[in-house]
Amino acid sequence: MTPVSSHSPPGQSPLRTVQVLGGGNAASSAHVRSLAAGLVARGVKVTVCAPYEADHAYDFSGVGADHVHVPRSSDPVSVAALRAACANADLVHAHGLHASFRAVLALSGRRVGTPLVVTWHDRAHADGARAHLLRVLERRVVKAAAVVLGTTSALVDAARWTGARDARLAAVALPAPRRPVEPDDPDGLRPKVRAELGAVGRPLLMAVGSLERHRGYDVLLDAARAWRRLDPVPLVVIAGEGPLRGELQERIEGEGLPVRLIGRRDDITDLLAAADLALLPSRWEEARSVLAQEALHARVPLVATDVGGIPELVGDAAEVVPHGNAEALADSVVRLLGDPARRESLREKGARQAASWPSEDETVAQVLSVYDELTQIRPLT
Repeated sequence: MTPVSSHSPPGQSPLRTVQVLGGGNAASSAHVRSLAAGLVARGVKVTVCAPYEADHAYDFSGVGADHVHVPRSSDPVSVAALRAACANADLVHAHGLHASFRAVLALSGRRVGTPLVVTWHDRAHADGARAHLLRVLERRVVKAAAVVLGTTSALVDAARWTGARDARLAAVALPAPRRPVEPDDPDGLRPKVRAELGAVGRPLLMAVGSLERHRGYDVLLDAARAWRRLDPVPLVVIAGEGPLRGELQERIEGEGLPVRLIGRRDDITDLLAAADLALLPSRWEEARSVLAQEALHARVPLVATDVGGIPELVGDAAEVVPHGNAEALADSVVRLLGDPARRESLREKGARQAASWPSEDETVAQVLSVYDELTQIRPLT
Protein backbone atom coordinates (compact mmCIF):
# COMPACT_ATOMS: atom_id res chain seq x y z
CA MET A 1 0.00 0.00 0.00
CA THR A 2 1.10 3.55 -0.64
CA PRO A 3 1.47 5.52 2.59
CA VAL A 4 -0.81 8.46 3.28
CA SER A 5 0.58 11.42 1.36
CA SER A 6 1.91 14.57 2.92
CA HIS A 7 -1.09 16.50 1.68
CA SER A 8 -4.69 15.32 1.80
CA PRO A 9 -6.47 15.10 -1.59
CA PRO A 10 -8.68 18.06 -2.50
CA GLY A 11 -11.98 17.98 -0.63
CA GLN A 12 -10.77 15.41 1.87
CA SER A 13 -10.07 16.20 5.50
CA PRO A 14 -6.67 15.38 7.01
CA LEU A 15 -6.31 11.99 8.65
CA ARG A 16 -7.15 12.48 12.33
CA THR A 17 -5.13 10.27 14.67
CA VAL A 18 -4.93 9.97 18.44
CA GLN A 19 -1.74 8.70 20.06
CA VAL A 20 -2.37 7.27 23.54
CA LEU A 21 0.58 7.18 25.91
CA GLY A 22 0.86 6.13 29.53
CA GLY A 23 3.88 8.33 30.10
CA GLY A 24 5.89 5.88 32.18
CA ASN A 25 8.39 4.65 29.59
CA ALA A 26 11.11 6.93 28.21
CA ALA A 27 11.56 4.94 25.01
CA SER A 28 7.86 4.93 24.10
CA SER A 29 7.47 8.61 25.02
CA ALA A 30 10.39 9.62 22.82
CA HIS A 31 9.02 7.40 20.04
CA VAL A 32 5.61 9.08 20.21
CA ARG A 33 7.19 12.52 20.00
CA SER A 34 9.21 11.48 16.96
CA LEU A 35 6.18 9.84 15.38
CA ALA A 36 4.00 12.88 16.06
CA ALA A 37 6.55 15.19 14.44
CA GLY A 38 6.77 13.00 11.34
CA LEU A 39 3.00 12.61 11.01
CA VAL A 40 2.32 16.34 11.41
CA ALA A 41 4.97 17.11 8.78
CA ARG A 42 3.07 14.83 6.38
CA GLY A 43 -0.26 16.56 6.89
CA VAL A 44 -1.76 14.26 9.53
CA LYS A 45 -3.63 15.76 12.48
CA VAL A 46 -2.21 14.32 15.70
CA THR A 47 -3.61 14.46 19.21
CA VAL A 48 -1.44 12.98 21.98
CA CYS A 49 -3.29 11.78 25.06
CA ALA A 50 -0.80 11.59 27.90
CA PRO A 51 -0.25 12.89 31.43
CA TYR A 52 0.85 16.50 31.87
CA GLU A 53 4.31 15.40 32.96
CA ALA A 54 4.87 13.49 29.73
CA ASP A 55 4.00 16.55 27.63
CA HIS A 56 6.25 18.68 29.84
CA ALA A 57 9.17 16.29 29.30
CA TYR A 58 8.67 15.58 25.58
CA ASP A 59 6.85 18.71 24.33
CA PHE A 60 4.38 17.07 21.98
CA SER A 61 2.81 20.45 21.36
CA GLY A 62 6.18 21.73 20.20
CA VAL A 63 6.11 19.45 17.15
CA GLY A 64 2.60 20.50 16.13
CA ALA A 65 0.47 17.93 17.94
CA ASP A 66 -2.45 18.73 20.22
CA HIS A 67 -2.06 17.50 23.78
CA VAL A 68 -4.91 16.24 25.96
CA HIS A 69 -4.17 15.44 29.58
CA VAL A 70 -5.21 11.87 30.39
CA PRO A 71 -3.88 10.46 33.69
CA ARG A 72 -2.30 7.03 33.74
CA SER A 73 -5.18 5.67 35.80
CA SER A 74 -7.88 3.52 34.19
CA ASP A 75 -10.60 5.05 36.38
CA PRO A 76 -13.86 6.30 34.80
CA VAL A 77 -12.66 9.92 34.71
CA SER A 78 -9.54 9.05 32.70
CA VAL A 79 -11.45 6.76 30.35
CA ALA A 80 -14.09 9.45 29.81
CA ALA A 81 -11.40 12.02 28.97
CA LEU A 82 -9.84 9.61 26.49
CA ARG A 83 -13.23 8.74 24.97
CA ALA A 84 -13.90 12.43 24.34
CA ALA A 85 -10.48 12.91 22.74
CA CYS A 86 -11.07 9.92 20.43
CA ALA A 87 -14.61 10.93 19.46
CA ASN A 88 -13.68 12.28 16.01
CA ALA A 89 -10.56 10.23 15.38
CA ASP A 90 -10.11 8.23 12.19
CA LEU A 91 -7.64 5.97 13.97
CA VAL A 92 -6.28 5.48 17.49
CA HIS A 93 -2.72 4.31 18.15
CA ALA A 94 -1.86 3.23 21.71
CA HIS A 95 1.61 2.61 23.11
CA GLY A 96 2.16 0.19 25.98
CA LEU A 97 -0.20 -2.17 27.78
CA HIS A 98 -1.94 0.19 30.19
CA ALA A 99 -2.41 2.94 27.60
CA SER A 100 -3.75 0.33 25.18
CA PHE A 101 -6.21 -1.04 27.74
CA ARG A 102 -7.53 2.47 28.40
CA ALA A 103 -7.92 2.94 24.64
CA VAL A 104 -9.92 -0.31 24.40
CA LEU A 105 -12.23 0.88 27.18
CA ALA A 106 -12.61 4.30 25.56
CA LEU A 107 -13.48 2.84 22.14
CA SER A 108 -15.82 0.11 23.37
CA GLY A 109 -19.51 0.46 22.61
CA ARG A 110 -19.10 2.80 19.65
CA ARG A 111 -21.54 2.21 16.82
CA VAL A 112 -18.89 2.96 14.19
CA GLY A 113 -15.67 1.12 14.96
CA THR A 114 -12.50 3.18 15.07
CA PRO A 115 -9.40 1.18 14.09
CA LEU A 116 -7.00 0.61 16.97
CA VAL A 117 -3.27 0.12 16.42
CA VAL A 118 -1.20 -1.02 19.40
CA THR A 119 2.57 -0.88 19.72
CA TRP A 120 4.28 -3.18 22.21
CA HIS A 121 7.53 -1.48 23.15
CA ASP A 122 8.15 -4.08 25.83
CA ARG A 123 6.16 -6.57 27.88
CA ALA A 124 5.11 -5.87 31.44
CA HIS A 125 6.66 -8.12 34.08
CA ALA A 126 5.11 -9.19 37.39
CA ASP A 127 4.73 -12.16 39.69
CA GLY A 128 1.77 -13.99 41.15
CA ALA A 129 -1.74 -12.59 40.83
CA ARG A 130 -0.51 -9.41 39.13
CA ALA A 131 1.14 -11.49 36.40
CA HIS A 132 -2.18 -13.21 35.73
CA LEU A 133 -3.94 -9.83 35.56
CA LEU A 134 -1.40 -8.51 33.06
CA ARG A 135 -1.89 -11.51 30.79
CA VAL A 136 -5.67 -10.98 30.93
CA LEU A 137 -5.21 -7.32 29.95
CA GLU A 138 -2.90 -8.34 27.10
CA ARG A 139 -5.48 -10.75 25.68
CA ARG A 140 -8.19 -8.09 25.87
CA VAL A 141 -5.98 -5.54 24.11
CA VAL A 142 -4.60 -7.68 21.27
CA LYS A 143 -8.02 -9.08 20.40
CA ALA A 144 -9.42 -5.56 20.12
CA ALA A 145 -6.51 -4.21 18.05
CA ALA A 146 -6.67 -4.20 14.27
CA VAL A 147 -2.85 -4.36 14.14
CA VAL A 148 -0.27 -5.01 16.86
CA LEU A 149 3.22 -3.70 16.17
CA GLY A 150 5.99 -5.36 18.19
CA THR A 151 9.41 -3.77 18.47
CA THR A 152 11.14 -7.17 18.50
CA SER A 153 10.46 -10.54 16.90
CA ALA A 154 9.81 -12.00 20.35
CA LEU A 155 7.11 -9.42 21.03
CA VAL A 156 5.49 -10.12 17.66
CA ASP A 157 5.46 -13.84 18.47
CA ALA A 158 4.03 -13.13 21.93
CA ALA A 159 1.26 -10.98 20.44
CA ARG A 160 0.31 -13.74 17.99
CA TRP A 161 0.34 -16.35 20.73
CA THR A 162 -1.86 -14.07 22.87
CA GLY A 163 -4.46 -13.83 20.11
CA ALA A 164 -3.57 -10.90 17.85
CA ARG A 165 -5.32 -10.98 14.47
CA ASP A 166 -2.45 -9.13 12.79
CA ALA A 167 0.96 -8.73 14.43
CA ARG A 168 3.95 -7.19 12.65
CA LEU A 169 7.51 -6.22 13.41
CA ALA A 170 7.71 -2.47 13.98
CA ALA A 171 10.37 -0.20 12.59
CA VAL A 172 11.34 1.92 15.60
CA ALA A 173 14.13 4.48 15.43
CA LEU A 174 16.07 5.96 18.32
CA PRO A 175 14.52 9.43 18.30
CA ALA A 176 17.28 11.44 19.90
CA PRO A 177 19.53 14.17 18.52
CA ARG A 178 23.11 12.97 18.34
CA ARG A 179 26.25 14.85 17.48
CA PRO A 180 28.46 13.32 14.80
CA VAL A 181 30.99 11.01 16.39
CA GLU A 182 34.35 12.77 16.69
CA PRO A 183 36.99 10.15 17.52
CA ASP A 184 39.64 12.79 18.12
CA ASP A 185 37.45 14.86 20.50
CA PRO A 186 38.64 18.22 19.10
CA ASP A 187 36.83 20.18 21.84
CA GLY A 188 38.51 18.23 24.62
CA LEU A 189 35.15 17.33 26.16
CA ARG A 190 36.09 13.76 27.05
CA PRO A 191 38.86 14.61 29.55
CA LYS A 192 36.68 17.31 31.13
CA VAL A 193 33.85 14.84 31.74
CA ARG A 194 36.24 12.19 33.05
CA ALA A 195 37.84 14.72 35.42
CA GLU A 196 34.43 15.78 36.72
CA LEU A 197 33.52 12.16 37.43
CA GLY A 198 36.88 11.32 39.03
CA ALA A 199 38.05 8.94 36.31
CA VAL A 200 41.45 10.46 35.52
CA GLY A 201 44.05 7.75 34.91
CA ARG A 202 41.58 4.91 35.37
CA PRO A 203 38.93 3.18 33.21
CA LEU A 204 35.42 4.64 33.27
CA LEU A 205 32.49 2.21 33.16
CA MET A 206 29.10 3.86 32.55
CA ALA A 207 25.61 2.61 33.39
CA VAL A 208 22.42 4.61 32.88
CA GLY A 209 18.89 4.01 34.12
CA SER A 210 16.48 4.44 37.01
CA LEU A 211 17.59 2.95 40.32
CA GLU A 212 15.02 0.17 40.39
CA ARG A 213 15.23 -3.54 41.08
CA HIS A 214 14.86 -4.69 37.48
CA ARG A 215 17.94 -2.72 36.39
CA GLY A 216 20.20 -5.31 38.02
CA TYR A 217 22.41 -2.84 39.86
CA ASP A 218 22.79 -5.27 42.75
CA VAL A 219 24.52 -7.61 40.30
CA LEU A 220 26.63 -4.70 39.02
CA LEU A 221 27.81 -3.97 42.58
CA ASP A 222 28.62 -7.66 43.06
CA ALA A 223 30.77 -7.50 39.91
CA ALA A 224 32.43 -4.29 41.09
CA ARG A 225 33.92 -6.18 44.03
CA ALA A 226 36.05 -8.17 41.59
CA TRP A 227 37.24 -5.02 39.79
CA ARG A 228 38.89 -3.74 42.99
CA ARG A 229 41.74 -6.17 42.24
CA LEU A 230 42.58 -4.42 38.95
CA ASP A 231 45.30 -1.81 38.62
CA PRO A 232 44.17 0.85 38.06
CA VAL A 233 40.79 0.20 39.61
CA PRO A 234 37.95 1.10 37.20
CA LEU A 235 35.37 3.63 38.27
CA VAL A 236 31.74 2.62 37.79
CA VAL A 237 29.37 5.57 37.35
CA ILE A 238 25.59 5.09 37.44
CA ALA A 239 23.42 7.92 36.13
CA GLY A 240 19.83 7.70 37.29
CA GLU A 241 17.54 8.19 40.25
CA GLY A 242 15.07 5.96 41.98
CA PRO A 243 13.87 4.15 45.10
CA LEU A 244 17.00 2.00 45.52
CA ARG A 245 19.41 4.91 45.89
CA GLY A 246 19.73 4.59 49.67
CA GLU A 247 20.20 0.82 49.54
CA LEU A 248 22.81 1.02 46.78
CA GLN A 249 24.70 3.87 48.42
CA GLU A 250 24.84 1.94 51.68
CA ARG A 251 26.39 -1.03 49.91
CA ILE A 252 28.88 1.14 48.04
CA GLU A 253 30.09 2.76 51.24
CA GLY A 254 29.93 -0.35 53.40
CA GLU A 255 31.89 -2.51 50.94
CA GLY A 256 34.23 0.17 49.66
CA LEU A 257 33.12 -0.30 46.05
CA PRO A 258 34.53 1.86 43.23
CA VAL A 259 31.06 3.07 42.25
CA ARG A 260 29.50 6.54 42.07
CA LEU A 261 25.81 7.38 41.90
CA ILE A 262 25.45 10.73 40.13
CA GLY A 263 21.68 11.03 39.94
CA ARG A 264 19.56 11.96 36.96
CA ARG A 265 21.52 13.68 34.19
CA ASP A 266 20.59 15.38 30.93
CA ASP A 267 24.04 14.96 29.34
CA ILE A 268 23.98 11.19 28.84
CA THR A 269 25.47 11.49 25.34
CA ASP A 270 28.52 13.28 26.76
CA LEU A 271 28.84 10.80 29.63
CA LEU A 272 28.78 7.84 27.27
CA ALA A 273 31.27 9.46 24.89
CA ALA A 274 33.69 9.78 27.81
CA ALA A 275 33.34 6.15 28.91
CA ASP A 276 35.60 3.20 28.12
CA LEU A 277 32.71 0.76 28.42
CA ALA A 278 28.93 0.98 28.76
CA LEU A 279 27.20 -1.51 31.06
CA LEU A 280 23.61 -2.77 30.90
CA PRO A 281 23.11 -5.31 33.73
CA SER A 282 19.29 -5.47 33.58
CA ARG A 283 17.21 -8.41 34.74
CA TRP A 284 14.70 -7.38 32.10
CA GLU A 285 14.79 -4.45 29.73
CA GLU A 286 12.62 -2.60 27.28
CA ALA A 287 12.71 -4.26 23.90
CA ARG A 288 14.89 -1.59 22.30
CA SER A 289 17.08 -0.30 25.11
CA VAL A 290 17.85 3.39 24.73
CA LEU A 291 21.21 2.95 26.49
CA ALA A 292 22.24 0.13 24.15
CA GLN A 293 21.34 2.22 21.11
CA GLU A 294 23.10 5.32 22.42
CA ALA A 295 26.23 3.33 23.26
CA LEU A 296 26.51 1.80 19.80
CA HIS A 297 25.81 5.14 18.13
CA ALA A 298 28.58 6.66 20.27
CA ARG A 299 31.00 3.84 19.39
CA VAL A 300 31.33 2.82 23.05
CA PRO A 301 31.87 -0.93 23.65
CA LEU A 302 28.85 -2.38 25.43
CA VAL A 303 28.48 -5.24 27.89
CA ALA A 304 24.81 -6.18 28.25
CA THR A 305 22.68 -8.97 29.62
CA ASP A 306 20.75 -11.42 27.45
CA VAL A 307 17.29 -10.06 28.28
CA GLY A 308 14.35 -8.76 26.27
CA GLY A 309 15.25 -7.59 22.81
CA ILE A 310 18.90 -6.86 23.61
CA PRO A 311 20.48 -9.78 21.68
CA GLU A 312 18.40 -9.03 18.58
CA LEU A 313 19.11 -5.30 18.87
CA VAL A 314 22.90 -5.48 19.21
CA GLY A 315 23.72 -8.61 17.20
CA ASP A 316 27.45 -9.32 17.45
CA ALA A 317 28.26 -5.67 18.23
CA ALA A 318 28.33 -6.11 22.03
CA GLU A 319 29.41 -8.56 24.69
CA VAL A 320 26.24 -10.32 25.89
CA VAL A 321 26.30 -12.13 29.26
CA PRO A 322 23.68 -14.08 31.24
CA HIS A 323 21.48 -11.84 33.38
CA GLY A 324 21.90 -12.11 37.13
CA ASN A 325 25.42 -13.56 36.75
CA ALA A 326 27.87 -11.19 38.45
CA GLU A 327 30.87 -13.40 37.70
CA ALA A 328 30.13 -13.43 33.95
CA LEU A 329 29.67 -9.65 33.95
CA ALA A 330 32.89 -9.09 35.90
CA ASP A 331 34.92 -11.45 33.69
CA SER A 332 33.63 -9.89 30.47
CA VAL A 333 34.63 -6.41 31.62
CA VAL A 334 38.08 -7.59 32.72
CA ARG A 335 38.68 -9.23 29.35
CA LEU A 336 37.59 -6.14 27.43
CA LEU A 337 39.70 -3.77 29.50
CA GLY A 338 42.72 -5.95 28.76
CA ASP A 339 42.02 -6.28 25.04
CA PRO A 340 42.22 -2.98 23.10
CA ALA A 341 41.80 -4.81 19.78
CA ARG A 342 38.50 -6.34 20.90
CA ARG A 343 37.26 -2.95 22.09
CA GLU A 344 38.11 -1.41 18.72
CA SER A 345 36.36 -4.27 16.94
CA LEU A 346 33.21 -3.64 19.00
CA ARG A 347 33.35 0.07 18.16
CA GLU A 348 33.42 -0.71 14.45
CA LYS A 349 30.72 -3.37 14.70
CA GLY A 350 28.60 -1.05 16.85
CA ALA A 351 28.72 1.69 14.24
CA ARG A 352 27.67 -0.76 11.51
CA GLN A 353 24.89 -2.20 13.65
CA ALA A 354 23.57 1.27 14.47
CA ALA A 355 23.56 2.18 10.79
CA SER A 356 21.32 -0.84 10.11
CA TRP A 357 18.56 0.32 12.47
CA PRO A 358 15.51 2.09 11.01
CA SER A 359 15.61 5.85 10.58
CA GLU A 360 12.88 8.11 11.92
CA ASP A 361 11.61 8.61 8.36
CA GLU A 362 11.39 4.85 7.85
CA THR A 363 9.53 4.49 11.13
CA VAL A 364 6.95 7.11 10.15
CA ALA A 365 6.57 5.60 6.67
CA GLN A 366 5.76 2.17 8.09
CA VAL A 367 3.21 3.57 10.51
CA LEU A 368 1.58 5.62 7.75
CA SER A 369 1.27 2.53 5.56
CA VAL A 370 -0.55 0.73 8.39
CA TYR A 371 -2.83 3.72 8.92
CA ASP A 372 -3.58 3.80 5.18
CA GLU A 373 -4.57 0.13 5.17
CA LEU A 374 -6.96 0.62 8.04
CA THR A 375 -8.60 3.87 7.00
CA GLN A 376 -8.67 3.61 3.20
CA ILE A 377 -10.67 6.42 1.61
CA ARG A 378 -12.22 8.71 4.20
CA PRO A 379 -15.51 10.49 3.51
CA LEU A 380 -15.50 14.01 2.12
CA THR A 381 -16.13 16.82 4.57
